Amino acid sequence: MSKVYPSAQAALEGVVASGQTVAVGGFGLCGIPEALIAALRDSGVNGLTCISNNAGVDGFGLGLLLETRQIKKMIASYVGENKEFERQFLSGELEVELTPQGTLAEKLRAGGAGIPAFFTATGVGTLVAEGKETREFNGKEYVMEHSLTADVALVKAWKADPTGNLVFRKTARNFNPDVATAGRITVVEVEELVETGALDPDHIHLPGIYVHRIVVNANPEKRIEQRTVREA
Repeated sequence: MSKVYPSAQAALEGVVASGQTVAVGGFGLCGIPEALIAALRDSGVNGLTCISNNAGVDGFGLGLLLETRQIKKMIASYVGENKEFERQFLSGELEVELTPQGTLAEKLRAGGAGIPAFFTATGVGTLVAEGKETREFNGKEYVMEHSLTADVALVKAWKADPTGNLVFRKTARNFNPDVATAGRITVVEVEELVETGALDPDHIHLPGIYVHRIVVNANPEKRIEQRTVREA
C-alpha cells in the first residue's frame, strides 16, 4: 500500500479527529509542515491538544488553528510572536503547559522510544517542578518528567522516498525527528519525492518505519518571522 497521498487534505482524511493530541514539528516558522497545518484547519476538528515548540505567528503556522479556536491546550516551550495566543491565554480561553525547550525535546524523544519518564535537573526549584516528583542522585536534585506521545504527528522533511525514509535540511530538522517518532500516526510533508533506492542509506535521518503517510509540497512559502537588514 502506497504511503504517498495526492494532497494534504487526503493525507489527513480518516486520521485526524476532534479531541486528539497532535504533535507538530518546527522551530518558529522553520521546518513547519505548512500544508498539513492548513489542511488540519480546513478539516474543522477542534478541542486539540497541540505539542509544538511554539505556536506559530498570527495568521501563519499554528497561528491558523488559534484563529479558528481549534486548539484548547498548547504544550510548548516558546510562545512569543503571537498576539492571538497571548489574548487567548490571558482571557482563559487557552490552556498552556510551558516546558523548557530541552525538556520538551527529550519528552518527545522518550515518548517515541517507549520510555515513560526520566529525571532532569532542568527546572528544579522553579515553577516547572511544582507538583512533580523529585529525587536526589549523587548529591544533586532532579525532577521527574513524563514523556509525550501524540495521536497524530505532523512533520516537515526535505526529501522522502515512497517507503517514508526521510532526509531533513539543515536547521529545518529541529524538532521534526522527535515529533515523528512520538506520533501513533505520522504524516510527513516533503518538498521532494525520490525513487526508492535513490537515497544513500548513510544520509537517511529517519527510517520509513516511523512514517505512515506522505504528501508533497514542492513550493512551500517558508515565511521568515523577522528580517533584519544591517544599515549600510
